[in-house]
Amino acid sequence: MLTTPPAPRAPLTPTAAGHADGVSDEEFRAAMSRLAAGVVLVTAHEPALDPEGPGGEDVGMTATAFMSVSLDPPLVLVSLRDGSRMDDLLAEQPLWAVSVLSESQRHIAGRFAMKGRISDRLLFEDIPYVRGEASGALLVGGALATLECRTEQRVPAGDHTLVIGRVLTASVPSADGGPLAYFKGRYRQLG
Repeated sequence: MLTTPPAPRAPLTPTAAGHADGVSDEEFRAAMSRLAAGVVLVTAHEPALDPEGPGGEDVGMTATAFMSVSLDPPLVLVSLRDGSRMDDLLAEQPLWAVSVLSESQRHIAGRFAMKGRISDRLLFEDIPYVRGEASGALLVGGALATLECRTEQRVPAGDHTLVIGRVLTASVPSADGGPLAYFKGRYRQLG
């Protein structure tokens, strides 16, 4: 039996809010929550304002919108919410790092994803880390992999900025455990 393909739909046009007709924030969020993502901690060191004063601050942010872009040259991408502390810092300071979190590091992901959280200095207090030699940013102990990066390009994208970074160092310090994943609005383990 032959069937006729459905007639093409008229193209959807964006509304004043930026969404195509028929796509609400809730529908978009629900659809995208079905895409499993790895969880990373993005870190950077904010230099001191006064060279004679304290040594600056370490900043961290949980991200699930992180991916490899290119092998040659080695590039990665992270999506940052416009106006976030990390977005503001990386607009001025090009060096940053990424720690790929393991399933046992769910508490770290939750800690750095909190809204209205306490200072990052206190959040890092009981987490094992080393300072990256290339970036000066903190690399989380026990992470499945760590990368140090230098921003190559910043691309505005809606209410976010896509930061493309050249990988300066990459290591696999821990082979223990599986990755921490984010699916349907919750941190999860594979398997």
